[in-house]
Amino acid sequence: MNTQQKNCKLQTANCQLSTANCQLPTLLVLAAGMGSRYGALKQMDGVGPNNEAILDYSIYDAKRAGFGKVVFVIREDFAEAFKKVNNAEKFGLPVEYVYQSLDKLPAGFCVPEGRVKPWGTCHAVLMAKDVIHEPFAAINADDFYGKEAYEVMAKYLTECEGKTGAYSMVAYKLRNTMSDFGTVSRGICTADADGNLLTIVERTAIGHTNDGGAAYTDETGSHPLDMDSLVSMNFFGFTPDFFTYSEKGFVEFLKGPAQTNIKAEFFIPLMVNQAINDGSAKLKVLSSNASWFGVTYKEDKPDVMRKIRELIEKGIYPKDLWK
Repeated sequence: MNTQQKNCKLQTANCQLSTANCQLPTLLVLAAGMGSRYGALKQMDGVGPNNEAILDYSIYDAKRAGFGKVVFVIREDFAEAFKKVNNAEKFGLPVEYVYQSLDKLPAGFCVPEGRVKPWGTCHAVLMAKDVIHEPFAAINADDFYGKEAYEVMAKYLTECEGKTGAYSMVAYKLRNTMSDFGTVSRGICTADADGNLLTIVERTAIGHTNDGGAAYTDETGSHPLDMDSLVSMNFFGFTPDFFTYSEKGFVEFLKGPAQTNIKAEFFIPLMVNQAINDGSAKLKVLSSNASWFGVTYKEDKPDVMRKIRELIEKGIYPKDLWK
């Protein structure tokens, strides 16, 4: 019995497959962003007592929940610095790195003149298509999702082994994901009575209103949002067929929106919505008691550090995470 099989038996006791066929899910970490609003490479910015970054807590939670491998999507220009502090020796898990850049496009396409904005989250996911062959979860490197979120996702992905079109996401209430220091972007979700996602719409420029509510702003003006709306924080689960489906979708995106809007982005919710609408997939909205927080702006950091300290005091995390 190899190490992965032993880990599978120990960490996923609820796995209904035989140990020989059980494959642990992979965690795909999207860490190629610039952090332009934050003003620094926030994927590596310390928030824990020993300078742990948010992604350290994500990997720690994923490992104890039963994920078997980590794949990082990064940029080559900071790869050396990133790998020094985020590696298999530190995490005690297999780690792979893939690179996102503007010129990683399907055959026959080139970067439009004047394009500088990254292609978006679904393009980042596609960078991992050659190294992930099992059910996987995709997360943002700079978002703290909570221990329970990884547990519920790992359990669901284990049950999806061998399936196709079995997608999932962990949803949070909008009120628990806002920043006091500027606007945020969120995927606003609706689900049916069985907990399957109906729609997910990316809303940008969401901010607080004077009456304590929230609203998003677009080219037509300001629009109110329910503070209890379910939102996606880019914690998705996919079966590997998502890569093939998204490759086709990216070609259509490059032929369509990318031709008329030099800043258009290929977001994960775009493909999720399309797959649901054409019957290629169903997406289960997973519930948990997890709390989300993040550092969209530098001013968010002290609050994040306080919350981490509180979780350590409660015994949810050790003071020295990787000792």
